[in-house]
Amino acid sequence: MIALTLAEIAEIVGGRLHRTDGGERVTGSVEFDSRRLTPGGLFVALPGERVDGHDFAAKAVACGAAGVLAAREVDAAAVIVPPLPPGQAHERSVALVADSDGSGAAVLAALAKLARHVVDTLSRDGLTVVGVTGSSGKTSTKDLIAQVLEPLGPTVAPPGSFNNELGHPWTALRADTDTRHLVLELSARGPGHIAELAAVAPPRIGVVLNVGSAHVGEFGSREGIARTKGELVEALPQHGMAVLNLDDPLVAAMAERTKARIVGVGESEAATVRAEDVRLDEHARASFRLVAPQGEADVTLSLVGEHHVGNALAAAAVALELGSPVADVAAHLSGAQRRSQRRMEVSTRADGLTVLNDSYNANPESMRAALKTLASMTSGAARRRSWAVLGVMGELGADSVSAHDEIGRLAVRLNISRLVVVGEQAAAMHHGASHEGSWGEESVLVPDTDAAIALLREQLRPDDVVLVKASKVAELWRVADALLGEGTA
Repeated sequence: MIALTLAEIAEIVGGRLHRTDGGERVTGSVEFDSRRLTPGGLFVALPGERVDGHDFAAKAVACGAAGVLAAREVDAAAVIVPPLPPGQAHERSVALVADSDGSGAAVLAALAKLARHVVDTLSRDGLTVVGVTGSSGKTSTKDLIAQVLEPLGPTVAPPGSFNNELGHPWTALRADTDTRHLVLELSARGPGHIAELAAVAPPRIGVVLNVGSAHVGEFGSREGIARTKGELVEALPQHGMAVLNLDDPLVAAMAERTKARIVGVGESEAATVRAEDVRLDEHARASFRLVAPQGEADVTLSLVGEHHVGNALAAAAVALELGSPVADVAAHLSGAQRRSQRRMEVSTRADGLTVLNDSYNANPESMRAALKTLASMTSGAARRRSWAVLGVMGELGADSVSAHDEIGRLAVRLNISRLVVVGEQAAAMHHGASHEGSWGEESVLVPDTDAAIALLREQLRPDDVVLVKASKVAELWRVADALLGEGTA
């Protein structure tokens, strides 16, 4: 973060100073986890259901925090001041934001205001903010964009999927005077959420990947999801750029909702940045010809799954806009690695068993992509047995049963060897598979992850390939960890 005094922070966030004259300077990072604080940092005291950050104010000060952003007054006796030179003894600083209900909403609002101030200040000095949204692929694409921009200058991006009202400003506040690119992932649980996040760190470049069925139970329809995802392009300035996936009609239609310049990506001939001659190797890694107005180059991804082609094109469009030559973009995409856990994470045991861990989350679109990847990895002359261990896809509303049924049927059509459906909530997946084609006992429904682990340990053979995927609530990561020896049943 840029250096600010406590008095300046109080003015920015609309708070009042408590037990300080405001002269303390924040020169370190902004943290809500006291264990991560560095000297000169700002501790954000967030009330929670199990832990109240205010109880850690003393620890934050002991760790060298310059001040605390809090919802209520911190007990003065708990503010521990390290020894200071004679004549300079005074109490450590606390910037206070009033919060009548103690929920922490005011602290989050203050954090957002602080992030906006920092981003506005840095943007005047050349910082470019890139926002990414979509029903699936946001995190992988954010990671790809960061990797193709890093050679152009210091780049900040969130770890994993830290993309909500806390993670968004926290990430923005990692930027400092050296940062040239701030890459942010924007998620939404309802209308207006993306617009609110975009207001925290206004993007100059906005990337919309797709409109799927994730959270359709909360939005009512894919059209409702599209209206919310399009809030990103509506937030772009006239001198900005909207990167739109032309292979998705609902995304392509967002061109009418922005005053920014449009760059279409995809395999469509109408795309400005497109992929030609897409092919997969025996490990389901894609190669393609990157075609753009600036030139052409070959790309060979190390990421697993054909769906990463679209993600790579979006990253290429951003890098080309910011001055990277086509050959460099292709080289950086080819060298890009998976940075976030449990997203198409491929591991092979000593006996040859391969685990495709995509257990971070799931929706119908990402589930289909994962199954197609599994089928690609196990096809060919020396066909290996394929196992799909699948759990519930959450937040699908009235479409839940039909969506799970369709995934089960797709597993059959893709000739997956065995389907293990975990949990009664996903039972429609098993029923769909059982009623599709001539399957007999290839599909099985088990009650929980422990049962799935026991079945797999009994029936798996060396050289099998196992896909593990579900929404986070299913905790299917435990299956992958157990198979790889990192966990127990």
